[in-house]
Amino acid sequence: MRLLLILLLFSPWALAYPIFPEDTIPVRRPITLRAFYPPASLIIGGLLSTGHSEESIKNEVAEERGHLLPHFHTKIDDYLQFSPLVVAYGLDAFGVHSKTDIINRTVILIKGEAMALTTTTLLKYATHTLRPDGSSYNSFPSGHTTQAFAAATFLNEEYKDRYPWMPYASYTVASSVGLLRVANNRHYISDVLVGAGIGYLSMKVAYWTHRYKWGKAVSKHHLTY
Repeated sequence: MRLLLILLLFSPWALAYPIFPEDTIPVRRPITLRAFYPPASLIIGGLLSTGHSEESIKNEVAEERGHLLPHFHTKIDDYLQFSPLVVAYGLDAFGVHSKTDIINRTVILIKGEAMALTTTTLLKYATHTLRPDGSSYNSFPSGHTTQAFAAATFLNEEYKDRYPWMPYASYTVASSVGLLRVANNRHYISDVLVGAGIGYLSMKVAYWTHRYKWGKAVSKHHLTY
């Protein structure tokens, strides 16, 4: 984590981009159908991969995991899911300003997290799906993956204009959390895909609906969806 912060702070991109002014409000672009492609693809893919038969994709993946990684276990995904949030606020604390001021940014984060976690919790109780390791009936969707993708979307929205590679870095971390949940035998691939879609969409909706009534936004740049 410290290494990532150092690389971000002292990279050529950090030196090449000016600090965003603090007296302008982001200009909203119309939300297009294309903005829904990523979360829709994830959620539909997750729904298509589910099923109770042994031939379903989720059970096939779980079976392969059992053959290849029968004793794999790690807790790094418990912490990695929050790492994009640490990076987002860490960069700002070190003087690499984000697109949105801290008050509005935090309000957006709270709204996005609330939507993501509420949706995930309701679905867990509604579907009552047994985890692949048989430990409990709250497998679908993956809460860790939901959190990871919500956090990654938050980090991406705040720094993608300054760092063009930020989408690759943030969503690689989020995807790693999903893969680790499967490798840990805590979730099926369907749980992970749907959780990723929910996390991504929830944070996007939080940005789309925000009115910037708290303080001032700090970016001239257009909001891109």
